[in-house]
Amino acid sequence: MFLGTHTPRLDDKGRLILPARFRDELAGGVVITKGQERCLYVFPTPEFQRIAGQLAEAPMTHKAARAYSRVFFASAHDEIPDKQGRVTIPGHLREYAGLDRDLVVIGASTRVEVWDRLAWDAYLEANEDEFADIEEGVLPGGL
Repeated sequence: MFLGTHTPRLDDKGRLILPARFRDELAGGVVITKGQERCLYVFPTPEFQRIAGQLAEAPMTHKAARAYSRVFFASAHDEIPDKQGRVTIPGHLREYAGLDRDLVVIGASTRVEVWDRLAWDAYLEANEDEFADIEEGVLPGGL
């Protein structure tokens, strides 16, 4: 399970050094793709394969499933982190997420999310006050 918030920097070659506590679980390979709210999702390869299987079960006649699958798979980039735990984020994904040098990398349970630092700060400012209200809708009965 991926937890916590980290603040690495993107190097001049578009590489991200994965947080040390995430490296073991990601060492076998990652898939980086577009996420919601203009962040990037980084999945361990087995988790990406599990999600791909779920998407494959959706009927081809389901318009939303087709649209989601197209963007999700077309933007995906697979890679094995190097010995320093670095992965290259392709230009089209850096552009999509508006990544500059300063990043925020968060653990989001079964995936890692990569955000531009300013975008993450804006997201938190816009959504933190609603956090308590959201719980009941997401976790029936609460914690």
